[in-house]
Order: sequence, then structure tokens, then C-alpha cells
Amino acid sequence: MTTDARNDHFDSRSGFREALLDAFAQAAQQGWSEIWLCDLDFADWPLGERTVVETLTQWAYAHRRLRVLACHYDDVVRRHARWVAWRRDWAHIVECRAIEHLSPETVPRAWLAPRHRGLRVLDPVRLRGVVEKTSADLIRLHENLDEVWQRSVSAFPSTTLGL
Repeated sequence: MTTDARNDHFDSRSGFREALLDAFAQAAQQGWSEIWLCDLDFADWPLGERTVVETLTQWAYAHRRLRVLACHYDDVVRRHARWVAWRRDWAHIVECRAIEHLSPETVPRAWLAPRHRGLRVLDPVRLRGVVEKTSADLIRLHENLDEVWQRSVSAFPSTTLGL
């Protein structure tokens, strides 16, 4: 990861993973109340890794909220079994919604803790992006994700009812 005066940049799959692990750890350590996740399908995210699930468990204990946006959740189920199981246990703080109104190339790929930190993937093929820390950048990212959220629909229930 490289650093400039305002934000950090990542330029590889390992840099993206490192930035995400650091963001989850900071959220848990500092008690940030809300996290937003947004991606097409989270196929490139380390959500199913033991470290992420353990960090989310540490973060989730006190009045937290996790908002998750995706075009579809098929890859989440296939690739992130630990996260899916964690989500069932913490369904009261996790809300998953589907993005139906955007074309895949316009879906934001981001991690956000409003007022604290954001990650935006700018090049999804090479997983290059930026770790945003300035207030103006965080506000813009929050507004962008909130607009997508407002137009999304409830999806990926934590349990399925059978007949």
C-alpha cells in the first residue's frame, strides 16, 4: 500500500485484502457503529476468512449495524461459508439488500464506516483503489452508497423457511 498526504492506495489483490483486514480491525478496536459493504458479488473479498469473521464478532457486540449491498449473493454462499454462518447468528444487526437498478459496471465496490474510513475499488480487474480518510471523501462515498441503498430491495434472508 502506498501513502499520500490524504489517502492510502492499494494496487493489488493482496493490498486490497490487507486494506480490508485493517479496516475491519480498526472498526472493531475503535467501536465504529456502522459498516457498509457494497460489491457485485463479493467474490474478491476475504469475507469467509477466519480473521474477518472473528473481527466482525468482536465488532458486533455493542449496538452495531452492518449494511450489505450486492447484485446477487450466489458467490457469497459459495465462497464465504464462515461469513454466512456468522450472519445467521448476527441477523439482528445485518441487513442485506440487492441492487437491481444499476448495471454491473456502475455498482460501487466499497467498504465504509461513515465518518471514519472508506475503501473504494477503482479498478476491479487489478483490485486497485483507495483508502479514504478525509471528511469530504467519506461524505461523498456515504451519499453514493446511501443512494444505492434507497433504491435497493431486501435480499439474502438469514434463514429460509421451508414447507
